[in-house]
Amino acid sequence: MSATKTILITGGAGFIGARLAAELSRHHRVIVYDSFHPQAHQDPMATRLHMAQQGINVRVGDLRDLAALQAVFAQAKPDLVYHLAAETGTGQSFDHPLRYCDVNVMGTANLVLAMRQSGVRPARIVLAGSRAVYGEGAYIDAGGRPAAPLQRSPDDLAVGCFLPRGANGLPLVPVPTQAGSPVAPSSVYAATKLMQEHLLRHAFWGTDTSVGILRLQNIYGPGQSLHNPYTGVLSIFCQQLCSGRMLNIYEDGQITRDFLFVDDAVRAFVRIGLIAGLPDEAIDIGSGQGTTIYDVARKLAALIGRSDDALQITGAYRPGDIRHSVADIRRAAGLLGWIPEISLDTGLRALVHWSGAHERRVAVHAAE
Repeated sequence: MSATKTILITGGAGFIGARLAAELSRHHRVIVYDSFHPQAHQDPMATRLHMAQQGINVRVGDLRDLAALQAVFAQAKPDLVYHLAAETGTGQSFDHPLRYCDVNVMGTANLVLAMRQSGVRPARIVLAGSRAVYGEGAYIDAGGRPAAPLQRSPDDLAVGCFLPRGANGLPLVPVPTQAGSPVAPSSVYAATKLMQEHLLRHAFWGTDTSVGILRLQNIYGPGQSLHNPYTGVLSIFCQQLCSGRMLNIYEDGQITRDFLFVDDAVRAFVRIGLIAGLPDEAIDIGSGQGTTIYDVARKLAALIGRSDDALQITGAYRPGDIRHSVADIRRAAGLLGWIPEISLDTGLRALVHWSGAHERRVAVHAAE
């Protein structure tokens, strides 16, 4: 992307999208298409004003509005499309399957149709995918051989049997997951994210539009909603700890996640727009390091000034949750020239500093 391009970002006013839009707008013409859903946007007008000041063209619209999408494509004629707009949240997707399918699946189909009917053929479309498509992801058995874990049953979870097991009933060992691993979505959300991949791959097969897919791990950092229970776990932990509440931790606290700072995620999106050719497979984006939920909660509590007494391991569980999640990021390094730069400790300090300042501003506005 050395020459100036026109770039359209769906969901471009969101947590990752706004940062990506700001970065790209330094050298390119950027159009953001976002519904500004109140669950994800506390102050839409302030966001729109800030983005306009950065020279970003903001269009308010829903993925389910085909006519609005057609108008955006016809007017903007983008060279590159980043598709970040989606309903997120594993737990919420069980309660609202129609909404998730409508936005994530039908919305993506609308995106494809809008391109075709407007006659616009972007050279590249990049999807913000999710590691959720893997389900439990990659495991090996005691002999070091790849093994597929059985889905954890409600009966096992209810009695505290949290470890994934193989077909022989024996516990398995988790290993980093990469695009060659089998996909096995374990939630409505995950299923819709996988369908997005299939739709884009098939819709643009044999055309001049290439498709890139980044399967993201847990992205966190300043700017993530502190009040949306279906966004990142770390921002919610921050809000609860800062407000003096007890932090309830699911299962036995040993759930493992791969946490990646938002600025590193943005760099990965920029890179996949830069490379000369896109790989055939998805690229996994994460830190490449696993951290247990209990350990990261302890780190946050210490930064906020709370003791370990603020943490309570409940043994509770949620449908669709997976036990371990760590990305194999070797393909990202080899194909994108990308590696994470922000350590977890550095990222957590930035998140805590921002969240404290944000909550103080909210309190001041509420008192006025």
